[in-house]
Amino acid sequence: MANDKSIYGIDLAKPITPLMARDALIECFFQAHCADAGLGTDSSVINREYCKDIVKKAFTDSGEDFEKPAKQSIVNVMAKLKDFSASFRDPSIIQKHAGEMMKIVEKIRE
Repeated sequence: MANDKSIYGIDLAKPITPLMARDALIECFFQAHCADAGLGTDSSVINREYCKDIVKKAFTDSGEDFEKPAKQSIVNVMAKLKDFSASFRDPSIIQKHAGEMMKIVEKIRE
């Protein structure tokens, strides 16, 4: 029986690499901060780039490598982004997205 469950563009039934998880984290952050925040989709390319820049900065601020992430670095960056988001996002939105990302992180094969 095929598992067609997909989160942030990641098929949970297939092997997941740290790079795939990093890209899913960018998509997660975009959805949490742009889509879920009700920002217009007219500038979705700009919003995605903005979200990617925030995620990149979180990697840098955490001392992690954006280009060559490891499973633990994804977890560390997620914690940084959760702290960043806490001042302007509802905790339930943060927990929802963090929970979805953990489903991806738990399946990373390094």
